[in-house]
Amino acid sequence: MPDAAAWIDERLAAAGLQRTGDVEEYRVRPWATVLRAATDGGEVWLKAPGPGTAFEVPLYELLVEVVPDRVLTPLGVDRERGWALLPDGGEPLGEHLRVDDLAHALAAYGQLQRDLAPHAGRMLKLGLADMRPQAMPARFDEAVDAVGGHSEVEGMREAYREWCERLAASPVPASIDHNDLHPWNILDGARFYDWGDAVVAHPFASMLGGLGFSPIPAESLPGVRDAYLEGFAEYGSHDDLVTEMELACRVAKVARALTWHRAVADTGGEHADAPREALGSLLDESYLGRV
Repeated sequence: MPDAAAWIDERLAAAGLQRTGDVEEYRVRPWATVLRAATDGGEVWLKAPGPGTAFEVPLYELLVEVVPDRVLTPLGVDRERGWALLPDGGEPLGEHLRVDDLAHALAAYGQLQRDLAPHAGRMLKLGLADMRPQAMPARFDEAVDAVGGHSEVEGMREAYREWCERLAASPVPASIDHNDLHPWNILDGARFYDWGDAVVAHPFASMLGGLGFSPIPAESLPGVRDAYLEGFAEYGSHDDLVTEMELACRVAKVARALTWHRAVADTGGEHADAPREALGSLLDESYLGRV
């Protein structure tokens, strides 16, 4: 903590700010620690990802380079120690969720993915997991071995492989999948944060969270979905894109299970069953499932 406080003060001074209160632990979880401090320019947040998500720190630098209007610009980044100091981003969309706001945000997120698609190789080199369709049959086996206890899911191996082959034939280029895109990770102004679960995947995989985690009426989902897909119209007809999005979300359930397993393996606690539940959602009729 003293080292963190000193580093925060250095970065604040460089930004023309000064701390006005103690550095406090805001949240400590197996996958990351978040500290908070008050300053004369508002609150700031130090995020220290765990070893499995250390890529989030250099990822912020890439995001600011390519999509600066869609993310928080860190006040400081220390790759060696794995720290990122972020300004306060205001209220999350989830605090006052409206269907139109979510549709606008997901459309903006789709543009972010299209802007980042040429940088997929750079993201993989930073340490984001490869969850592109061609990698997912092996990921399925990895998830089954890691999570265990899912004989019915194991019986889906060939069907899952076929889904991946169909998805791999898509003309839509791989890009970033936030992998936890619920409305509390979306800020006003269609900015996105908390990238610690991010992977490289078929971009439509993001709608597993973008639609599945959003507490909006079921009748509103098609309109929100279409707002997101509109920006990808060059890659196929509306019906083809809808089919592809549903397929991408089904395939992404394995990525979600592995992300949860990385975060909570051997830690117990309230999220201990999350990897198994995420993998089990492959059995759901819904492409969104219970993840």
